[in-house]
Amino acid sequence: MAPKKQVKPPKSVVSKSGTASTSAGGVSGSSSPTVADTSAIIADVVKTYVRETPRKLKLVDAFMGFLVAVGVLQFAYCVVVTSYPFNAFLSGFSITVGQFVLAASLRVQANPENSSQFDKVSPERAFADFVFGSLILHFFAYNFIN
Repeated sequence: MAPKKQVKPPKSVVSKSGTASTSAGGVSGSSSPTVADTSAIIADVVKTYVRETPRKLKLVDAFMGFLVAVGVLQFAYCVVVTSYPFNAFLSGFSITVGQFVLAASLRVQANPENSSQFDKVSPERAFADFVFGSLILHFFAYNFIN
């Protein structure tokens, strides 16, 4: 077993005003990210996503976003209006969560960057597994509603 590294505490720096601040790795603790920095980071992430993500994965991501929106709407309706046929709410919400999990699995398996981890699973096989799992999920939910 490798010996544990000891973490050195950050050095304390005293400014001209007499207040002490700590710095770790050359970044001062007194400077906080601004709104412009945050918006620049978000813009960079969006540009990279649009440029480098394959079209098929964007479609799966859009479907996952739709599932999140439907789940939030179902839950809000249940809380605000009524949950009278509670088994119907449970069934619908379970389908939403289950489809999200199946879509996340599809996205991971179909991503070309993960092809080394899923070398025996082709994207077509991953999609077939997604469809088969979706059919089983909807069958059980339909039987749960009665």
